[in-house]
Amino acid sequence: MTTPIEQIPVKTIDGAPATLGGYAGKVRLVVNVASKCGLTPQYEGLEALYQKYSAQGLEILGFPANEFGAQEPGTEAEIKDFCSTKYDVTFPMFAKIVVKGEGQHPLYAALTHDKPEAKGLPGSGFKAKLVGYGIKLGAPSEILWNFEKFLIGRNGQIVERFAPDVPPNAEMVVDAIERELAAPTA
Repeated sequence: MTTPIEQIPVKTIDGAPATLGGYAGKVRLVVNVASKCGLTPQYEGLEALYQKYSAQGLEILGFPANEFGAQEPGTEAEIKDFCSTKYDVTFPMFAKIVVKGEGQHPLYAALTHDKPEAKGLPGSGFKAKLVGYGIKLGAPSEILWNFEKFLIGRNGQIVERFAPDVPPNAEMVVDAIERELAAPTA
């Protein structure tokens, strides 16, 4: 029997123990983030979503990871400083974890198991670009790159998974968030 996603232990960026259950009853967007990636400017869009929808019950939960091109080499203190000074991030950030491959954190094992396919932007060619850079893609269910997004409903169920190149302000992301925020809380 696997641990429910809400009960999987994680640590905040300051090292305090936490779980996604600490945000129970809220809509959550879980994102694996990195500071030195071409997609790093997505922090801006994530913060904008947080500012717009947090009062309605949205939480953005950032999980730094270093599996993709070693684009998150810093310590938690360095990551926290980067996020706050460069992008004014105010949403919750967590300690660096492994999101793919050997040592994969149980949270990401559960997320990718429960929602094995990510929605991408039609015709974006993001996977082809990665292959063109000589990057080997894993199994279709594995995290593809930094800034992959999982939307979790108020009931703790994973609703959607968005590919890394889908920006936070993309219509498909915003529509899914608004739909979940409007859903009954029962």
